[in-house]
Amino acid sequence: MRNLQSGLLYSLTGAAAVASLSSCSSQKKVEEQKQYNIVYIMTDDHTAQMMSCYDHRYMETPNLDRIAADGVRFTNSFVANSLSGPSRACMITGKHSCANKFYDNTTCVFDASQQTFPKLLRQAGYETALIGKWHLESLPTGFNYWEIVPGQGDYYNPDFITQNNDTIQKHGYVTNLITDDAIDWMENQRDKDKPFCILIHHKAIHRNWLADTCNLALYEDKTFPLPDNFFDDYEGRPAAAAQEMSIVKDMDMIYDLKMLRPDKQSRLKSLYEKYIGRMDEGQRAAWDKFYGPIIDDFYKKNLQGKELANWKFQRYIRDYMKTVKSLDDNVGRVLDYLKEKGLDDNTLVVYTSDQGFYMGEHGWFDKRFMYEESMHTPLIMRLPKDFQRKGDINEMVQNIDYAPTFLELAGVKVPEDIQGVSLVPLLKGEKPLNWRKALYYHFYEYPAEHMVKRHYGVRTDRYKLIHFYNDIDEWELYDLQADPTEMRNIYGQPGTENITKDLKAQLTGLQEQYNDPVRFSPERDKE
Repeated sequence: MRNLQSGLLYSLTGAAAVASLSSCSSQKKVEEQKQYNIVYIMTDDHTAQMMSCYDHRYMETPNLDRIAADGVRFTNSFVANSLSGPSRACMITGKHSCANKFYDNTTCVFDASQQTFPKLLRQAGYETALIGKWHLESLPTGFNYWEIVPGQGDYYNPDFITQNNDTIQKHGYVTNLITDDAIDWMENQRDKDKPFCILIHHKAIHRNWLADTCNLALYEDKTFPLPDNFFDDYEGRPAAAAQEMSIVKDMDMIYDLKMLRPDKQSRLKSLYEKYIGRMDEGQRAAWDKFYGPIIDDFYKKNLQGKELANWKFQRYIRDYMKTVKSLDDNVGRVLDYLKEKGLDDNTLVVYTSDQGFYMGEHGWFDKRFMYEESMHTPLIMRLPKDFQRKGDINEMVQNIDYAPTFLELAGVKVPEDIQGVSLVPLLKGEKPLNWRKALYYHFYEYPAEHMVKRHYGVRTDRYKLIHFYNDIDEWELYDLQADPTEMRNIYGQPGTENITKDLKAQLTGLQEQYNDPVRFSPERDKE
């Protein structure tokens, strides 16, 4: 990890003291623009299926639902690259991976000297802060204050890297600690004469789903039906067949499912022991008290075949939900704080995840594929009082749109090189006639964990065209209206010729628009 110096700072007041008459006039326009506060809450691997404002099959998320009920819910919200680091780079720069150069989690270090929306907000007089997960390898720049977890972070008694480049350990559960620090910054550390933007970036709900001890017993009385395509055979989809993210085959019995016993081994056992080894005596006692009987019962039954598959699914879903519960509670704490301090009327509250996640669809956990469950990401916003828009927004939006949205909301001119589009017109209830009709996606990380092939593609309101490349050359075409679960690849079938031709033209157009060099050589993944 390398420490990069942030850019020079200046305040609007200081700049005005030495500015020319024309710059004074420019500053006056900025001051006339109402500058809203921005609270941007982002989680890791939180899928819309696990938010009751989107889906009631699994659990209730009353505090997340408060945001949607008081504001807007985006029904067609997507990412540009379904992987944590790349998705965060797209979000903070407003650019696709091919432009911000952070392609994957295994080989890249984010160029922290490049333009980001926090830097531009700070130049416009905002106080900016980042607390929680960063996951871009270089240290953050563009923030008045930051405190981040190293890499993925730990659920229990986690380490934090501070602005002094010190690593300190804090006692407690990571979701609570990140929220504590975020509220403390808003209450005690920021300049309250300035508008602020805080990024509250949680580790939750990332694998391996270690719930807070107070939530361990939740949902144990619930049994969930397997998704209809849980036992997908991947016919006609060789890239899908080649993955290593199957709940049945690849989910680790100890690391993921907590079935730790001294005489049992698994690939990731030592890593799991390291994680729970961070617990204090009381935390570990509560953990062992809960999981001990489950472990004994599991090994006694010696489940096989579909019974074992169903058992794995139930444990996975329950542990995931328990981790969501803490997240939802802490979102409620932030909402309550804003209301208590009278900040809610002048603050945009955004909740999203770095991408979606599979909850057993196609038999999977994790993300990466361009298929709906991982490309789609939840996005809800509670708007400032001046915005009257409520309910669903159905236009296709992407995480490259967040940066220009925050900039326009702050009265900052959106730089021409930002590739996303501001969502402010949609938040005002407008229906832009020239709104995008297609989205571009590109995933690069292969070979790597879960072994999802490199691929790029285009999605419209009805169709999706995907090209898997590099060590494979396979095309997939889906009619999302007729086949919403993407089980039937119709590429090359009679009657699809014109659809395919049109989608390939749109795909090429998007690659040219975003200057993705893959169009020159589909065998390569980077320049």
